Amino acid sequence: MVFKKLLGALGIGGPSVDTVLHHPHVRPGENLVGEVRLTGGSQDVDVEHVALGFVTSMGTDHDEHAGVEFHRAVVAGRFQLREGEHKTIPFELPVPWETPISSVHGQPLHGMALGVRTELAVAKVADKGDLDTFAVEPLPAQAKVIEAFSQLGFHVKGVGLEHGHLPGLHQELPFSQEIEFYPAPQYTGRIEDVELTFITGPHGMDVVLEADKRGGLFTPGQEAFGRIHVTHDEALTTDWARHITSWLEQVIEHRGAHGGGFAHHPEHGHQGYGHHEDDQHRGSGMGGMIAGAALGAGAGLVGGMVVGEVVEEIFEGDDEEF
Repeated sequence: MVFKKLLGALGIGGPSVDTVLHHPHVRPGENLVGEVRLTGGSQDVDVEHVALGFVTSMGTDHDEHAGVEFHRAVVAGRFQLREGEHKTIPFELPVPWETPISSVHGQPLHGMALGVRTELAVAKVADKGDLDTFAVEPLPAQAKVIEAFSQLGFHVKGVGLEHGHLPGLHQELPFSQEIEFYPAPQYTGRIEDVELTFITGPHGMDVVLEADKRGGLFTPGQEAFGRIHVTHDEALTTDWARHITSWLEQVIEHRGAHGGGFAHHPEHGHQGYGHHEDDQHRGSGMGGMIAGAALGAGAGLVGGMVVGEVVEEIFEGDDEEF
């Protein structure tokens, strides 16, 4: 997308930038490939650097969009851009393994947006231009889990990002993605919803589940948490529908449990479960969810909770890109 505004530090006649993505659909762990096309203005300028940043939108309590830059790379160092000169800078940027999924089988996930923002620095002023959107499709391992939910009759209710890290898991990004499902017909009246989170790396992924159980006439609702770690190859041969069904049935069966947990070992990886009744002891959003799963039976759900910091800024004039 061509910058509609010229570099503010130079005023009228400054250089313009057009960033072109060769393949705007990628998967985590792949490279986003493209080129930055510069056109010199009415005078020679010394460019200090050209940088690209991966940006996502994150809803706030006031339904505004906070822009989070979660990956950044300098694609060109200092050089001179002459008057009227055309210069092309090719790039291949690795897509972080934990990058949120924004599209499944080419269908966008409502509420999830990703973009790459180009920054041109001249005269000690960095001009951050408009965003070029791109889509991230699930890895084959992630797609197997999502397809299992679909096979069981679940439908996506919403997608969002939560600030902070999940205790007990190693994360590179300052947030995690939640995919929330309406309950399948067989769980209507017993479970409010189910949330799915992937924490993915080059060698495998953690599949984290959260279910909100309906309360009875005299009993409050509870939240149950589960986690399984698998390699990418194991994920392709795991019967996810069976594991999800087994976990949900145990969640319903243990709805009367108070603070306890239980765990078992499936054929791949390690899976754990936990229960929690009182949301005031949890971290923000998904922040407290993993505690029950990671610490197991009898462990305190409060201990070990860590809320990570996130670098957040408000986009000015960029919301329409999402």
